[in-house]
Amino acid sequence: MSRYAMVTGASSGLGLALAEALARRGRNLILVARQRDELEPIAVELTQRFGVEVLFRACDLGEPLRLSGFLLELEEGERQIDLLVNCAGIRSYGHFLAQEWADEQDLIEVNILALTRLCHALGNAMAVQGGGQILNIASLAAFAPGPWMSSYAASKAYVLHFSEGLREELKRTGIKVSVLCPGPVRSAKRNIPRLQKGNRCLSPEEVALYTVRALDKNRAVIIPGRRNRWLALSPRWLSRWMARKLAGAINQAYCPR
Repeated sequence: MSRYAMVTGASSGLGLALAEALARRGRNLILVARQRDELEPIAVELTQRFGVEVLFRACDLGEPLRLSGFLLELEEGERQIDLLVNCAGIRSYGHFLAQEWADEQDLIEVNILALTRLCHALGNAMAVQGGGQILNIASLAAFAPGPWMSSYAASKAYVLHFSEGLREELKRTGIKVSVLCPGPVRSAKRNIPRLQKGNRCLSPEEVALYTVRALDKNRAVIIPGRRNRWLALSPRWLSRWMARKLAGAINQAYCPR
């Protein structure tokens, strides 16, 4: 039976870079994103470049019924997934009360509920198979409160703590769990000149290469970039009020408004 790595949010940015990094290593892939027309050419290109099997499925993970249908397809299929990469995610910036509630709900559905449900469904399948690996994508924002991106930072704090807890729970099942906490990543869709000036942002490809190497070593918490690792530690040295004041000042200065 062929084995596959499943990557959500695989149509662009870090998700696409991780899919390419895995294909380069000879991994068969199942790519998941909202838009089929974005996934199909990616699947064809990766197949041609690396000689691997690349399947794709358009699924809005923020819609529970569609996610249920997708999980049922996976359960009834014969393809064995031994690596789950939960990269799909939604960001939000600005004053919380000024956001549309539908957008905030969508963020919670994708960043928290869908990720957790995928871990539960595929984690059970991996346990039956005798093992596997899960990589959840959090953020550097997970380490401190995040005023002016409060929902996003809180959702990533959930992903960080959930993943670390799951890692301990699943050790005896042979399932390895890691969590990636990148800093800002260069993106054509999210151009923040102040952050990108002076190469403060790593490219998606740089983050993906660092990540797959860290997965080989079964690292629990993966933080690419020495500067980012120092920033992740900094809230431990600050009082809670100072950490949230500092995070709020940074977010107001750098996040698009």
